[in-house]
Amino acid sequence: MRAEIGNGNAEEGETLALRALGWVLCDDRRAQRLLALTGLEAEDLRRHAGEPATLRAVIGFLRAHEPDLVACAQELGVAPERLANLERELKA
Repeated sequence: MRAEIGNGNAEEGETLALRALGWVLCDDRRAQRLLALTGLEAEDLRRHAGEPATLRAVIGFLRAHEPDLVACAQELGVAPERLANLERELKA
């Protein structure tokens, strides 16, 4: 388990959200579900992966399915609540 990321600056939030995106994309079925549920296209995801709106969509996707949220948080070494509340830290 990795050390928990700090508690709230935008840069840390973006880094954590990008790591969560990487976790989602490591599983083909989960990645396809992300695309289907968010309406994102694979090319758009590649092009806009680091943008706050995309990262908020990823966190929203995880929040919508608690087993994924918990598994992702465990893999990233953070509390599920930290990951679930990350949307607030991502710039508009």
